[in-house]
Amino acid sequence: MSKPAASTRPGVHVWLILMKAHGAIQSVAAKSIADSNLCPSDFQILEILLHKGALPVNLIGRKIMLTSGSISTAVNRLEKRKLVRRDPSVNDARVIYVSLTGTGHALIQRIFSRHAQRMEDVFGPLSDQERRLLEELLKKIGKHAETLGTSPGGIRIS
Repeated sequence: MSKPAASTRPGVHVWLILMKAHGAIQSVAAKSIADSNLCPSDFQILEILLHKGALPVNLIGRKIMLTSGSISTAVNRLEKRKLVRRDPSVNDARVIYVSLTGTGHALIQRIFSRHAQRMEDVFGPLSDQERRLLEELLKKIGKHAETLGTSPGGIRIS
């Protein structure tokens, strides 16, 4: 595999543009989530359960980068609000699964629908082709950064 030719665009310049874009997008996302009256970690937990189904507590924590103490506290908070429930694994009593309750499912479905629309607004200027290209390029650079050992918390680019 040959190495690409040296670029005339400094990597630090591209990084700054990426950080500014990320900040602007994150601001829209944060406002969207704040409007739901959920804190960001609660939103992330409910969203992952909506899209992945019941998951072990520790796996949820790893996926959204929360420590074991933080994920337990967040699940307790959501359980107290009757948005999630804990169920022991039928195969391994040491494993506890978290799943959405009916109330939790209805809530996150409504909130996520509005959030998805806000993200659609953000990426509205891009055509389907441009979106695919952006995804491809971000994955490419993310995976390369992983090989350099710079991926914080074991983030996997997928």
